[in-house]
Amino acid sequence: MSVRQSVTKDSLQVRIHASRQAVGESAAADAGNTLRNLLQQRDTVHMIFAAAPSQNEFLAALRREPDIDWHRVRAFHMDEYVGLSPDAPQRFGNYLKTHIFDRLPFLSINYLNPDSPDGTAAECSRYTALLQRYPADIVCMGIGENGHVAFNDPHVADFNDPVWVKQVELDMACRHQQVNDGCFATLDDVPTHALTLTIPVLMRASRLFCMVPGPTKARAVWHTLHDAISEHIPATCLRLHPYATLYVDTDSAPANG
Repeated sequence: MSVRQSVTKDSLQVRIHASRQAVGESAAADAGNTLRNLLQQRDTVHMIFAAAPSQNEFLAALRREPDIDWHRVRAFHMDEYVGLSPDAPQRFGNYLKTHIFDRLPFLSINYLNPDSPDGTAAECSRYTALLQRYPADIVCMGIGENGHVAFNDPHVADFNDPVWVKQVELDMACRHQQVNDGCFATLDDVPTHALTLTIPVLMRASRLFCMVPGPTKARAVWHTLHDAISEHIPATCLRLHPYATLYVDTDSAPANG
């Protein structure tokens, strides 16, 4: 779990570890400490979780963190595909159920429902009301191969988005990533649309933990740290947050820091 190197880019703390397992354990230890501290100060804590293979080690380690009163933690789901059957294993809600939501006694678990009989607009409004009632304290997230955060791909990302939750069309790089990650067999199987929390919602949280291991993310990490801060690489917004940490391994870390 020891950090091989720490660097800072603008306000973003970057920690480079020897392996993806170390990434997950380090991030979970930091998130656990933040949770324990917040629960000493307030009755409840609100957390937003991402679903992706990059989160596997982190979520497994977080479940093992000691002395956390999960009964006082409200959990939120970050994004979800449109058009998959409710029991599809690729649904992000189902991933989170398997990896953490069904494993811990949360106060409440809040899912995006793309199948709402009231329609997409009503579902976005419903979920927005929940997020406004229970503002996020902690966001646990990753970065996509195209530099997206949540499903805010470059062509739909907006650092000043006026809405909290929206339906988006996924770009081709994002859809290819789902095949590269082994979540879908072919590109044709990957949905074309999703519901997502917007960038301002994520940035409002007091603390951001971003786990991005693996060689397929090296290019995205490099651009996140070295490109101009703009929606062209949505993850560059992390460099503006006062309390965000990016956890990478030696496979995803930029060669020149």
